[in-house]
Amino acid sequence: MQTYKAPLRDMRFVLQELHADFDTKGLPGLEDFTPDIADAILEEAAKFCTERLLPLNASGDEEGCRLENGVVRTPKGFPEAYRAFREGGWTAMGSDPAYGGQGLPAGINKLVEEMICSTNLSFGLYPGLSHGAYQAIQGHASEELKAAYLPKLVDGTWSGTMCLTEPHCGTDLGLLRTKAVPQGDGSYAITGSKIFISAGDHDLTENIIHLVLAKLPDAPKGVKGISLFLVPKFLPRADGTPGERNGVTCSALEHKMGIKASATCQMSFDDAKGWLVGEPHKGMRAMFTMMNSERLSVGIQGLGAGEAAYQGAVAYAKERLQGRSLVGAKRPDLAADPIIVHPDVRRMLMTIRAYNEGCRALGAWVARSLDVMERHPDPAERRRAEDFSALMTPIVKALFTDLGFESASIGMQVYGGHGFIRDHGMEQYVRDARISMIYEGTNGIQALDLVGRKLPAHAGRFLRSFFHPMLNALDEAIEDDDLAPLAQPLSKAFGALQLATAHIAQKGLKDPEEAGAAATEYLRLFGLVALGYMWLRSAKVAHTALRAGTDERDFYEAKLTTARFYMERILPQVAGLLAGVKAGKGAMMALDEAMF
Repeated sequence: MQTYKAPLRDMRFVLQELHADFDTKGLPGLEDFTPDIADAILEEAAKFCTERLLPLNASGDEEGCRLENGVVRTPKGFPEAYRAFREGGWTAMGSDPAYGGQGLPAGINKLVEEMICSTNLSFGLYPGLSHGAYQAIQGHASEELKAAYLPKLVDGTWSGTMCLTEPHCGTDLGLLRTKAVPQGDGSYAITGSKIFISAGDHDLTENIIHLVLAKLPDAPKGVKGISLFLVPKFLPRADGTPGERNGVTCSALEHKMGIKASATCQMSFDDAKGWLVGEPHKGMRAMFTMMNSERLSVGIQGLGAGEAAYQGAVAYAKERLQGRSLVGAKRPDLAADPIIVHPDVRRMLMTIRAYNEGCRALGAWVARSLDVMERHPDPAERRRAEDFSALMTPIVKALFTDLGFESASIGMQVYGGHGFIRDHGMEQYVRDARISMIYEGTNGIQALDLVGRKLPAHAGRFLRSFFHPMLNALDEAIEDDDLAPLAQPLSKAFGALQLATAHIAQKGLKDPEEAGAAATEYLRLFGLVALGYMWLRSAKVAHTALRAGTDERDFYEAKLTTARFYMERILPQVAGLLAGVKAGKGAMMALDEAMF
């Protein structure tokens, strides 16, 4: 049986202590947002996720979605849960009050997303994609389209998708064939096929709004000829209610390894009526607004899977009796000791814990930069936040999902054979987590984005948004007797990151394949250093609290122990990653294609 209790204490630590130097009350629109409000939201989200979503996770996986008479049906209980989710205002959290939203900070939104993903990842995809569609429409559509569609997306009565992939093209969208023909009334007739469309059809909302990439008749070749169109499942009437069925159908459902309660559809557009979003041939700019939002959310999916796996593994390790402690029986009153006494089980649990808490801290830092980017009155501050968000987005997406899948796999290992069967639910976490490394741009694509676009951008300006604060923190920590034992290995790891960055800059300029060959190791190296930075900062907060005589000694002592574990047992991976980066493309690219 799957178990979950929202890690509210750690979430409060991240929001109110670790990142306390960032005051959301100083940003326009967030003046009234207080820690008490944040606590209330997190408490209610935890209650909803635990009571309404978690009970549907295993049953939804067993039942899956089905296509009946051209309509996709979600598993039993999903429509009712979504109705409660919508009526509770959860679809409106991060949206503009001008369209009925609550305008809450990104940091609180991401923590709620984490709880949703821990308890029911399949369910979370439906409102998650809708919010991405909301952002693309808000940022690029005409005022007329915004007025017609955004309020319905915000209140959750309508949902949204993004339709990119086609059977013959995935990442290389320049090859897409979907066509958009101008009509006399200002609309366009959209014709083509899309695959792997999450939430492409379902029975949760009155209408589904598809954002579709297509090409106009006069479109230039490649990605510079792609436009974005808003295509509703039902054409709205004058009063805003769903009317005539548009030329959009779900032709098939994909049969998948995981996230089976999320409808992944093959979609057909047959002269479907749509409207241009943004400028002609500039569709990728608008779509990337949605994709970048989704990439951060997919990273949170990895964290959610890791947290669920950790809690399940800890519960099992405390109950499962097997063998005796290597230093003598810990529970002589029992036939055997619980497996949590064994060093290798502790290694596995501590690894997942260190990953989860580090990712939660880093994710909150990136999320808060989004608020600065959108709300800060100083253009220079907005630009710095935008630089940081751009740099860290591929790292959050790829690192968090890599670690989330790794954590789910480790969690299964804690269970042993019982993890491989369905009874305990751990194998579902492994299956569900695996897709997060693939969609919204595979993790290899994220690594290429990091080394090919983000590092050289503006002569390395993006890097300064991370390197400078980390250097300052290391300089201070080295002089602190409590923090120096953590800062010293982190300083060496940061030096390795600097060497790797210089190596890629030098080699990659001469030969793009050199940068490509090093990209995955470099992203992982960067991500581990970033997590180390979060653990150094967490340790500083913990030491301060302990010196002040806190009543929560166990919580802060656990932070320090986990920080030490991270620096001693996980951060040393950086040395091997640096060696891989410096090895170059030689052996990787040497074999002729015929030799594979």
